Amino acid sequence: MASRRGNAKTREQSDKYSVLLPTYNERDNLPLIVWLLVKYFGESGYNYEIIVIDDGSPDGTLQIAEQLQKIYGADKILLRPRAKKLGLGTAYIHGIKHASGNFIIIMDADLSHHPKFIPQFIEKQKEGGYDLVSGTRYRGDGGVYGWDLRRKLISRGANFITQVLLRPGASDLTGSFRLYKTEVLKKLVEQCVSKGYVFQMEMIVRARQLGYTVGEVPISFVDRVYGESKLGGNEIVSFLKGLLTLFVTT
Repeated sequence: MASRRGNAKTREQSDKYSVLLPTYNERDNLPLIVWLLVKYFGESGYNYEIIVIDDGSPDGTLQIAEQLQKIYGADKILLRPRAKKLGLGTAYIHGIKHASGNFIIIMDADLSHHPKFIPQFIEKQKEGGYDLVSGTRYRGDGGVYGWDLRRKLISRGANFITQVLLRPGASDLTGSFRLYKTEVLKKLVEQCVSKGYVFQMEMIVRARQLGYTVGEVPISFVDRVYGESKLGGNEIVSFLKGLLTLFVTT
């Protein structure tokens, strides 16, 4: 029994969490989200790195990231920029290539996902040995704050339609605050064909297809304080197209 506990402790100490932060015009939000990540990782004692994947932001986000790297160190803040905006899915693929952690956390850089939930994600994963842990706005004491009725209807409607058509076994399909085992995320990204808003939904659907286990942690989602939302009419149309594709092919 003692040696089993010892092995578990050694495994915990060797665990490393790579946070992927895709950014586009987030110069005002990036210092705050990085400070919060450093604070909560520091308090919980988990080993981590933050990988900033900036897609050629014209507002100087990369220059802010360079300053943050000087403050917190190049071992904690890794800059892996790209020349132009190439989409969320490819940003994750790019980030995974540079991640040294055996776990990867994906989240938005706009302060809508609070880093205070990360220790809960980690504990949930350890508790059930889950392949991925997803933040949910639609279970327990999770919720959404700062959205107008239109945004709430779009999100609720997208989740409802997806639940009916695909029965994915998770309550929040369009959220993008998740913890993955690195090898699981690599496999899922290889399988996914979607881009944009539908990408997160396909990741959960493919996880179910491949027999991966999914845990959930209730989160509070807060609408961005600085900058503009990137959800537009084109994203909604592509979501519906992607949903129908998944319905036919899964």
